[in-house]
Amino acid sequence: MSRLDQFLQFSAEVTAFAVFDLYGTGQAEAYVSAVAGAVGDDTLNELLGAYERISGETPKGPTRDNLMRKAVFGDEKLGPIARNIVKLWYVGIWYEMPRTWRDSYGARDQDVTFMVSGAAYAEGLLWPAIGANPPGAKAPGYASWAEPPNIPTDF
Repeated sequence: MSRLDQFLQFSAEVTAFAVFDLYGTGQAEAYVSAVAGAVGDDTLNELLGAYERISGETPKGPTRDNLMRKAVFGDEKLGPIARNIVKLWYVGIWYEMPRTWRDSYGARDQDVTFMVSGAAYAEGLLWPAIGANPPGAKAPGYASWAEPPNIPTDF
């Protein structure tokens, strides 16, 4: 499995969107490249390896969720990266790693807060999650903003 495929599998699990939807944003390659640039290839591979071990050993469900919370999101090294990946998919921005993380694991020149691409804002998962179109980026149709977004209640 390629690193992009691993990244998409991890991202699908932590964002609650299907790999198909994530790939359909057109941002997958840019996002995996941004993460690798910000934290380094080895650290990204470490995160994806931890996820692969968990997903390979445990079926989806509460046990796997708990393992993800503990081994990935609760890990002092991997947790901040995993949280940044979630934010990246939802808003299209890579946020600079916390100072404590940078002090412990090394600062990289590419680890700054930035919008990953010109299309990242419009393709953010925030918009389909709330049932809205990104203001100023995708024409939603005549008078579509006359009513509030229809936010799904089945979460």
